[in-house]
Amino acid sequence: MNGSRILGTGSALPRRVVTNAELAERVDTSDEWITARTGIRQRHVAGPDETTATLATAAARAALADAGVDASSIDLIVLATATPDNTFPATATKVQDALGCNGGIAFDVAAVCSGFLYALSVADSLLKTGMAKRALVIGAETFSRILDWEDRTTCVLFGDGAGAVVLDAPSAENAGEDAPGILCSRLHADGAQHDLLYVDGGPSTTQTVGHVRMRGPEVFRHAVVNLAAVLREVIDDAGVSVDAIDWVVPHQANARILDATAKKLGISPDKVVITVDRHANTSAASVPLALDVARKDGRIKAGDLVMLEAMGGGFTWGASLIRM
Repeated sequence: MNGSRILGTGSALPRRVVTNAELAERVDTSDEWITARTGIRQRHVAGPDETTATLATAAARAALADAGVDASSIDLIVLATATPDNTFPATATKVQDALGCNGGIAFDVAAVCSGFLYALSVADSLLKTGMAKRALVIGAETFSRILDWEDRTTCVLFGDGAGAVVLDAPSAENAGEDAPGILCSRLHADGAQHDLLYVDGGPSTTQTVGHVRMRGPEVFRHAVVNLAAVLREVIDDAGVSVDAIDWVVPHQANARILDATAKKLGISPDKVVITVDRHANTSAASVPLALDVARKDGRIKAGDLVMLEAMGGGFTWGASLIRM
């Protein structure tokens, strides 16, 4: 019997689109410079009436509609975010209330760009224990709120958005080698790398939100090594070959990282879902956003073997192999 299965996916993006050309009017950069180094051409930026909770709720509603299930059937919400609406309570509780499914479990997970992978694994584990029967797993961010818009090394990289999946608990009826479900997940963290990618603020230290700070070359190097290692780990644990994987849905941080990781593993670039050109780096929202795009445009189909992977500040990183 496989793990929990994905019944539906959904996503939401802020209304405003900011192009590289528009950014070039604010900081010392250019469309050519950004595109050549990152593959990013535009990003969505949240307006005053758009928050992490509103984007998460919209993505959740879309996932519920795609799954064909009612919000009342949801008894677990795990929301991955580094940009919550409030220090507390959890943004997941605001989504729960907006959907009208109060009374179940709802909490946030903070693992930055790896957040959705962490949230997916936690939700799968809770569903396996019987603590809940059906879950919403959401990645949602308003990263524009913690960017230093005068720092061209970071402000050009990020965007806002949300993605969600409806996850159903494993059952004896959903068994067999080709049955849909989460086959294997692996998560890691290395706190020694804190200063390579972090936010220079927080309630306990500065009593401020702070801004994103990053040492790009070092992050790139760690990302390629760590992602290739965890992908190999999941492939070996699941007992499948690289060639058996139909699609890789990676965290959309940088097109060069995606290319280098695929090359290191021997995965064809044609199997890698890329949305970084349209969305930029949406942190915890990145993987579920890309997954929804690839499902809705017909690339990812029922029965496909799909690898999800991400790495973010902490450092945290992980991967999940899923039969759709």
